[in-house]
Amino acid sequence: MGTEQLLQMTGIVKTFPGVKALKSVELNIRKGEVHALMGENGAGKSTLIKILTGVYHHDEGTIVLDGENVHFKAPIEAQHKGISTIYQEVSLIPYLSVTENIFIGREPVTRFGTIDWKKAHEAAEQVLFDMGISIDVKQPVHTYSTAIQQMVSIARAVSMKAKLVVMDEPTSSLDDKEVEVLFEVINKLKRDGVAIIFVSHRLDEIYTVCDRITVLRDGSYVGTWPIQELSQNQLIAYMIGKSEKEAAELTKMKETVDKSGGKVMVQLKGVKQGNRVADVSFELYEGEVLGLAGLLGSGRTETAKTIAGVTQPDEGTISYRSQPVRFASPSEAIAAGIAICTENRKAEGIIPNMSVRENITLASLKQFSRFGFVSRQKQDKVVNEFVKRMGIKTPNVDQKIKNLSGGNQQKVLLARWLAMNPSVLILDEPTRGIDVGAKSEIHTLISELSQQGLSILLISSEFDELIHNSDRVLVLREGEKIGELTGNQRTQDNIMRVIAEHSSHSELRGGESHARG
Repeated sequence: MGTEQLLQMTGIVKTFPGVKALKSVELNIRKGEVHALMGENGAGKSTLIKILTGVYHHDEGTIVLDGENVHFKAPIEAQHKGISTIYQEVSLIPYLSVTENIFIGREPVTRFGTIDWKKAHEAAEQVLFDMGISIDVKQPVHTYSTAIQQMVSIARAVSMKAKLVVMDEPTSSLDDKEVEVLFEVINKLKRDGVAIIFVSHRLDEIYTVCDRITVLRDGSYVGTWPIQELSQNQLIAYMIGKSEKEAAELTKMKETVDKSGGKVMVQLKGVKQGNRVADVSFELYEGEVLGLAGLLGSGRTETAKTIAGVTQPDEGTISYRSQPVRFASPSEAIAAGIAICTENRKAEGIIPNMSVRENITLASLKQFSRFGFVSRQKQDKVVNEFVKRMGIKTPNVDQKIKNLSGGNQQKVLLARWLAMNPSVLILDEPTRGIDVGAKSEIHTLISELSQQGLSILLISSEFDELIHNSDRVLVLREGEKIGELTGNQRTQDNIMRVIAEHSSHSELRGGESHARG
């Protein structure tokens, strides 16, 4: 990392109707450094990035890029000046090929002015090969897994020869091996003098790959530190505005309780479904938090969807409250008392243009309806109760959910299913892309709900999350249960050991074996 400044954002102010999103914020980036931008959801990180990349216009302040005062009016202007952005939600055009997505708008041309597809395909193959990926670049990008699609997004940014690459939660769709590949790409960019703004809620990643950290809180600049001068607890304390002691409380491990002598709520015997669930058997007990661990493609999500009626098993049996069941749809499972909060809250969860009120009560309107009319009084009582109980931060319950932070959107989704008063709740990646404060609140809620007798199936690609919040952890690989860890056995090393014992750790090659699981 050099000391030469590439970017200086000074005194940045941005106001939306009724909200001052940024209050004189600073961000200084050096050439060839990886700089973490940290803060809770709603701290102003996304707003600052959108101002930098020309999505928003700032009200006050200056932006100097490579010695030049800039004020981008559109993202394309930022790209032309050497800023490339990789977003958490994969921003590709599904039915275009991998090559077309990498070089869209920048395709090489022949001397006749037509696109030189041979040269384009070769260039796409090369940039992906340099990242450790070998796939057919002529295929539509939607035919590949989410992980591969994210790597294609990264390849597009790398191919632009950018001075500055903004990575917003780039690892949210990647497994551990793929994260290693990404970090190799980042280190290569650093050696080439490219600067990177790295946004992630995974603190272990920040401390692995970043050189310096800037923290924002409530739209204000808190400070910038070299990575080695800031412990994780200090970082959390700055982000949430509390003491180090209070920050340390957020990472305490759950005290496990053996629920195996209690009532069996859900039982799977030899369940097979499609090519993702090969042979899964386990029990979920009343009041238990059961964690499902595994790498991408292990079948975690597919197993959960089979329980929740999203898909039906091809073989084997699923029992609920000791009775064999075969739900034809999620609505049947919900009516029986099984709810699922899916991993993709944007595509499968929230209704963005509906209000917080409507999103919370969407699945339980029958409770408030009589002769087709909704009782606003009953609805308000339930909605206000859950807003208070979940600590949902919103100006009012009629605010559109799309205007809330990721953490608050996730709380609204949890409230929707808890309003149904389920007996079993399936949580698939419940804290992906949300900050440490909101994550801690959700973890606390999971513990409280299990103590109240709710059975929870918890799926997370973060092994620490499973270890800290589950009573037991089951390990899946390629659709089969390969291990079970209880008590002090629940460690990240043990999870990886179980996976390694049943696998000749495959390299990141091709797409289908790396579909999200």
